[in-house]
Amino acid sequence: MIYVLVALQSELPDELPPGYKLVYTGIGKINAGYAALKTTLQDDCEAIINYGTAGAFQPDHVGELLQIGTLHQRDMNARPMAALGETPLETRLSASEIHLPQGQYSLGTGDSFVTAPPEQSSDAVDMEAYAIAKVCALENVPFSCFKFITDLADENAAEHWQENVSLGAQVFLRQLG
Repeated sequence: MIYVLVALQSELPDELPPGYKLVYTGIGKINAGYAALKTTLQDDCEAIINYGTAGAFQPDHVGELLQIGTLHQRDMNARPMAALGETPLETRLSASEIHLPQGQYSLGTGDSFVTAPPEQSSDAVDMEAYAIAKVCALENVPFSCFKFITDLADENAAEHWQENVSLGAQVFLRQLG
């Protein structure tokens, strides 16, 4: 079974094609990480896909479904003990970025709704994907990530996100085939 982890039901309705199972994680890295761990421990878990909405910084990305290739924590700041984005004294997954071979866009995950470009640059920003990716890496479960861009991560991001949160569902479902 391929599990699709999504933060909110408003992002993706509860009907998926055969062979896929939907899990709502809730918002944020802790909720997403917990849901991901519980999912990886399911006997039938073959792979995990994270789908959700995100903000971006290029106007041409708004309304697009991006396949993510590089993920990092945009809000992990333990300087000077570790570089921005790195967890200090991490031994199990020491890289500050997680790379997925099939994606081409970068994503910064953090527990804040972005309304201005963060210090660490990326193509898009969300609140769950890095946590899910890290759990999958640690548990050796194949992972992929798709983000529908709802807004420009600016002062109007919250309003635009609410207007566009449900628009990516059909685009993502076509991606699943």
